[in-house]
Amino acid sequence: MSTHRPTPGHPDPASPWVFATRELGRRPGNMRTYTRRIDAPAGPIPLGVDAIAVPPGAPIELDVRMESVTEGVYVSGRAHAPVSGECSRCLDELSDEIDVALSELFAYPDSVTDETTDEDEVSRVVDEMVDVEQIVRDAVVLALPLAPLCRDDCPGLCPDCGEKRADLGPDHGHETLDPRWAALRERLPAE
Repeated sequence: MSTHRPTPGHPDPASPWVFATRELGRRPGNMRTYTRRIDAPAGPIPLGVDAIAVPPGAPIELDVRMESVTEGVYVSGRAHAPVSGECSRCLDELSDEIDVALSELFAYPDSVTDETTDEDEVSRVVDEMVDVEQIVRDAVVLALPLAPLCRDDCPGLCPDCGEKRADLGPDHGHETLDPRWAALRERLPAE
């Protein structure tokens, strides 16, 4: 039994992130819409940032429109997915959903755009296919907060005891004594 292995740098036609553009032709104005449900990739690079990300295997809903334009294929649409992580103040687990807009030109080979831009400046149509995984990753990462919060007014943790301030009473506090006065305190009678 042989398994299909994509050529490095070429889209894998078996990948759910890859869309064929052959039906569009190269006639500007031709358009196709697609809806796909894709499992978030599992691997060393999460779909998100350290504190919050789309969990591996979580469903990502893609609604994309591909339109043939003079210089390539313009991909637009939306991606919707659940996200989970931890609050940057109290460290509680949190979950939410994210909905991001997608917008990218994939340049045709030998087009003016292809010839006048560096390899990493614009996406490319390769073998009449476009791979949208990187544009989804970029949109998700840019939309996620770097310091997610369980709620806007999360009070965080007490810096002295490490307990959640939300669980502590309003009179919670820790006496801090300047170490230079510690010897004097030992000589004073306790109240």
